[in-house]
Amino acid sequence: MGSKREIEEEEVMGWSSSMEPQLSLNHVSFVCKSVSRSVRFYEEVLGFVLIKRPSSFNFEGAWLFNHGIGIHLLESNSPNDIPDKKGVINPKDNHISFQCSDLWLVIRKLKAMNIQYVKGEVEEGGVKVDQLFFHDPDGYMIEICNCENLPILPLSSCPLKKLPYSNRENDMSLLISGEQWQELPRSEKALALIINNLVTDMMVISF
Repeated sequence: MGSKREIEEEEVMGWSSSMEPQLSLNHVSFVCKSVSRSVRFYEEVLGFVLIKRPSSFNFEGAWLFNHGIGIHLLESNSPNDIPDKKGVINPKDNHISFQCSDLWLVIRKLKAMNIQYVKGEVEEGGVKVDQLFFHDPDGYMIEICNCENLPILPLSSCPLKKLPYSNRENDMSLLISGEQWQELPRSEKALALIINNLVTDMMVISF
């Protein structure tokens, strides 16, 4: 019988992605020069709501929540601990991103609050994604986008491929009728293809 460490290593090696215990992204944390200033920014610009923070913390901070995610603000011990706000908005910098149903509404809000922003666009297979990038009071990058337009396509575990038995280019007989298929948005077609391939793979495994 192996040692406890060897047994644990064997258990980890046999772990599959479907067994991962993580549920979802809970929060992101930012060290800031002024908690009150950053709270106002995330409330007014992004619609976050201030929520109760555990009283056992021995340092200044604040917790906010909305859109299914939390933002935890931690006040720095000294303003010098945080680099000066970056003057140039660089979309390739580290950032957090929020999906949005109305980018023009956000643009009008940013203009009204005199917040500088940079627009971007990504295109893949005829699908376009609009992007807005701007800084929070401490220079952390934020992106607003309609990223839901771009389908999520797994590269390895569930590849999108033409079924070997198919007589049509997009045979979705397992899931949806031809007329309904033509009316679906591109992102829903991609999801349907993923499910269809998954069902087919399960059928092959079962035989």
